[in-house]
Amino acid sequence: MTTTTMAFQAVARNLPKSLERAAAMPQTANESAYYLANIGKIKSIDDFLGNDRIFRYAMKAFGLEEMTYAKGLIRKVLTEGVDTASSFANKLTDPRYKELATTFNFARYGSATTSFDRTQKPMTERYVRQVFEEQQGSQNENVRLALYFERKASGLKNAFEVLADPALLKVVQTALGIPASTSMMPIDKQAEMISKKLDFDQLKDAEGVKRFLLRFTSLADIGASQTAANNALTILVGPPVAAGVSTDVLFSIQNLRLGGV
Repeated sequence: MTTTTMAFQAVARNLPKSLERAAAMPQTANESAYYLANIGKIKSIDDFLGNDRIFRYAMKAFGLEEMTYAKGLIRKVLTEGVDTASSFANKLTDPRYKELATTFNFARYGSATTSFDRTQKPMTERYVRQVFEEQQGSQNENVRLALYFERKASGLKNAFEVLADPALLKVVQTALGIPASTSMMPIDKQAEMISKKLDFDQLKDAEGVKRFLLRFTSLADIGASQTAANNALTILVGPPVAAGVSTDVLFSIQNLRLGGV
């Protein structure tokens, strides 16, 4: 059976080629071609929201596809922009809305917004990466989480940014052995716990991210194995075998299983 660690490492080694293949898929290629051919015609927020194909493309590129129905919310995000601390996008805990409003900054640039490079090819790269990560998630959700974390890691500055993103939080909690139940704690207490355990400077370095994600995928595999084993038992005698074993020990055991990767 292919583990999360093996699957992620295989994907990471071949990422450029994999993204090329994702970009070349007929539906993705057609949507990207339409976007590039028509984004320059979008001169206002009304244009942006009114062209459903462009709007859906942009929303998917930012990982907001599930919010395409909420055009009223997106109008407010774009109308207020990001230039003031009190703007709607800056108040939202989800950073994706601020990214959207920064890229499509109609509030500041008006009709010139889509003439900037950031609304052109970089958007298609975002879209393709999103499509690719979704494909991986259909086979192994933890691989998708690892790819997402890898993409976001270098921009993370503090624990509150992790806490604002459920996907990032899942990776961090798993890798650091923080129980999901801690999400019920006050936000400042959660941030303090993460800050003590996670070296954000490590995430600026590609090798540091690689080591962190090896830890995540290894412990995710252990968790999946334990869950499968527990579900298969009809009678439990005593605690699970890993009870009382630290995540560091579990990580070391998993490394041995992987041949010391």
